Amino acid sequence: MSRLKDKFSAQAVLQALAAPALALLTAFVLSSAVIAATGKDPFHAFYVMIDFGSKSDSQVWIINKAIPYYLSAAAVAIGFRMNLFNIGVDGQYRVAAFFAAVVGGALALPGVLQIGVIIVVAMAVGALWAGIAGVLKTTRGVSEVITTIMLNSIAGSLIGYFLSEDKLAVKDGNLFHTPTIPEAARFFLIPTSPDPIYGTVVIAAVIGLAYWFVLGRTRFGFDLRAVGRSESAASASGVSVRRMVVTSMVLSGAVAGLVGMPTLLNKSFSYGTDFPTGVGFTGIAIALLGRNHPIGMALAALLWGFLERTGIQLEFEGYAQEIVGVMQGIIVLCVVIAYEIVRRTVLRRQQSAVGAELSAQGTPGAPAGPDAAEAQDGKSAQSTQSKKAGTTA
Repeated sequence: MSRLKDKFSAQAVLQALAAPALALLTAFVLSSAVIAATGKDPFHAFYVMIDFGSKSDSQVWIINKAIPYYLSAAAVAIGFRMNLFNIGVDGQYRVAAFFAAVVGGALALPGVLQIGVIIVVAMAVGALWAGIAGVLKTTRGVSEVITTIMLNSIAGSLIGYFLSEDKLAVKDGNLFHTPTIPEAARFFLIPTSPDPIYGTVVIAAVIGLAYWFVLGRTRFGFDLRAVGRSESAASASGVSVRRMVVTSMVLSGAVAGLVGMPTLLNKSFSYGTDFPTGVGFTGIAIALLGRNHPIGMALAALLWGFLERTGIQLEFEGYAQEIVGVMQGIIVLCVVIAYEIVRRTVLRRQQSAVGAELSAQGTPGAPAGPDAAEAQDGKSAQSTQSKKAGTTA
């Protein structure tokens, strides 16, 4: 009960809110300065963004855009909690979506069953692709950053090789794409006005809950976080560091395999040359912005979608199209720096409090140092003499 009170004490809440408040305030000031430097009114820009983003069609667009962003951030965050930098989410989700689309277009199973097969294939391919980097790191000591970057390039070349008319794709005008997934095997839509919300938002919610539970409430999650903090300490406690590295990369790749499902199962229903790319790199920024927390990443994904949606309207208002990219970069940098400043400030305060408490414990009562030892010896001698006197009497 005391731990729960400490967790929700006024000081703890203040510390939790200090970093995001500082980051948002700093980002607002810096973004305003950048917009003003271009000769435009920053307050009018923010008004346009809020007004356009509050419309119902924009809200649906933002939610649908946030789904793959959130899944990408969750995949990156699994590696971050293990102190691994999985920069290959972009290649993992693309190759996973491609082969899942090939399988989905070739089968004719009952709808729900075929959807399940598509999702399992996507997760399996993503896990396999990321697992290569984990195995190379544990067996050959190759940095996962290098291998995942190279695997991104290999994934693009592999897809380009198979995405041709004489292999696994069909030609539609000037575009090549995999065979279209049957209508019965497409994911449901949530009816909203004027456009529906992708049903794959349920997949994102399930992944978020699984991420929170597995990493925060299980022995496996504790071992994973322990290895991320200190490999030597985790190894000394009986945790297999090599197994945890491979397992975390496999899990990260499995989640990365789901990133393309909102587009594949709710929008395009095939993988073509126009399939979205770059979502994996956006997930890195969103994971940093959300501090690897499931709720924080969800809010960050929505914020990213909001900036992209409202940035379109800013262009019609005469603002430079690069403004949104600059604002996104400023927000990420401000969040990272603000959290580090607050962390160091809290750490110094805790160290000062512990030092003050320890010094206070040594002052009342007996003197410290050699005098305390002499006083203790005197008390022991008096006690011994009293016992002897009592025995003689």
